[in-house]
Amino acid sequence: MTHISVRVDGASYTDDVEPRTLLVHYLREQLGKVGTVVGCDTSNCGACTVHLDGEAVKSCTVFAVQADGSEVTTIEGIAPQGGLHPMQKAFHEMHGLQCGFCTPGMIMASIDLVNDNPNPSDDEVREGIEGNLCRCTGYQNIVRAVRQAAAEMNPAGGQA
Repeated sequence: MTHISVRVDGASYTDDVEPRTLLVHYLREQLGKVGTVVGCDTSNCGACTVHLDGEAVKSCTVFAVQADGSEVTTIEGIAPQGGLHPMQKAFHEMHGLQCGFCTPGMIMASIDLVNDNPNPSDDEVREGIEGNLCRCTGYQNIVRAVRQAAAEMNPAGGQA
């Protein structure tokens, strides 16, 4: 067992983990953060995307021990208590989800995209979420949702 300390969604945790434990399994099984879903376990689908020290990562590609000393944000930690993050709100309003399985990872990847590019074009959104698969929506409403959220998150359109 390896001893780790990590902050997840603003709370500090200190745990012993097997060195081979994937971050996604640590989040779900030890911390109860079940909004981070296990999709493929091969990094192909992106359903397990979280933010690790502010950057989107597929948590099935990171060992929990690699997150030692880091800040992890899951889908459960992006919104104010009782509210929705602008990206969650836009996905809801623009019908950017159907079954919802890919949605947590898609939202986390989209937030990272908008943080890096405050005013993405449709093509830039498609490129930015290409590592996340959705089998239900056809992506058009996801693209619209990301663009709507970007406008709300960055009212000046990314212009200084």
